[in-house]
Amino acid sequence: MLKISFYNIGCKVNFAEMSELQEQFEKLGHTITPFGEVSDAVLINTCTVTREADADCRKIIRRAQRISPEAFIGVMGCYAQLRSDEISAIEGVDAIFGNEEKFHIPELIGNFQKRNQLGLYVGKLEHIEFHGACSSDNANHTRVVLKIQDGCDYVCTYCTIPAARGGSRSMKFDDLRNKLLELNNTAFYEIILSGVNLGEYKAPTGENFTDVIKLIESLDLKLRFRISSIEPNLVKPEILDMVTHSKKMCPHFHIPLQSGSPDILRLMKRRYNVDTFINLVHNIKEKIPDCCIGVDVITGFPGETDAHFQETYNLLDSLPVSYLHAFTYSKRDGTAASEYPNEVPHPIKKERTHQLRLLSEIKKKEFYLSQIGNTKTVIPEEYDESTGMWQGWTENYVRVAFKGNNLNGNIPCQIKIVSVENNTTNGIVIL
Repeated sequence: MLKISFYNIGCKVNFAEMSELQEQFEKLGHTITPFGEVSDAVLINTCTVTREADADCRKIIRRAQRISPEAFIGVMGCYAQLRSDEISAIEGVDAIFGNEEKFHIPELIGNFQKRNQLGLYVGKLEHIEFHGACSSDNANHTRVVLKIQDGCDYVCTYCTIPAARGGSRSMKFDDLRNKLLELNNTAFYEIILSGVNLGEYKAPTGENFTDVIKLIESLDLKLRFRISSIEPNLVKPEILDMVTHSKKMCPHFHIPLQSGSPDILRLMKRRYNVDTFINLVHNIKEKIPDCCIGVDVITGFPGETDAHFQETYNLLDSLPVSYLHAFTYSKRDGTAASEYPNEVPHPIKKERTHQLRLLSEIKKKEFYLSQIGNTKTVIPEEYDESTGMWQGWTENYVRVAFKGNNLNGNIPCQIKIVSVENNTTNGIVIL
């Protein structure tokens, strides 16, 4: 049996899939070793959302070779699916697996020996199947990422994900029901519902994402559920109403805006307009005042002028959002936007991203300050023996530190938030 190490780059879906693969190899009798230790084989799960992600993948491949020069090096995932030619040019890579083939590595590879000839296992994604994945998201095993959807049918002009992962497909509804009941009998307390375009969940039997929440509400579960990310046009009124009245769904929405400029949104071919986003944010806060709202935004899209960026900045500054994930636009070959004129100079793109990240810090602090005096449910996750302090997350995604020498790391407790310090809040245990 072999010592195999894994390295993951990218999103929660990637992370869940990597954990599923680790479990697959453990069942075959192999030992999973931490990346950085000498191994017999190294499997790297890649991302290609930006040029920086591509570069990170190449760096990790070379780092793996330095750590384990005699190891079998396998590269899989989104970068492998779209840019196998770039990976094959890296000396020492033994095999490349696409986004379907990575789930069949043991069948494709008879033995994990260094090879004289590269094994290329990258097929078309026309008839790709859904592969479920579930993984622990933290060292204390209190939270789990559950992948219930994959792929995307949207045609956003900047995005390579549909090409890298194929069309939208989803977990069977009965399989989802069984998985939820299975997780309810574990030590996990929080389930992060995850997908590439989660709101587009549609089971082969026709159930949609609204039905997923109805299923959660109908089952006798001790778990709480968090929506990883959902498109603005897919937060249906029924979904918002159910989250509003739910005791299981966390009051937390992470919603990609991408741009606050109507002109840029049209160039991006997003499926909503600025007014839709504004109304959604206000509706959420009206129904759930303590709800945390996170926003994705891209700076420096081709044709974005100073005036366009200011529209985005002013919009986000005016809205009651809680934090921002600001990304710098990255030109991706094969996308419509890669052919657009009027590229924004890189220093300007970076400066705009910096401005939005500063705004995010302000928004986050405002949201945290608004929570002082509130009592929330927190899962103790990280413990510092030197200070006797725990840290964890509330249901509405507030990071809180609190003392509690006799707390169990898997049992939720009630914490009253009393102050804000740096990037966290401080609280006291009520129960």
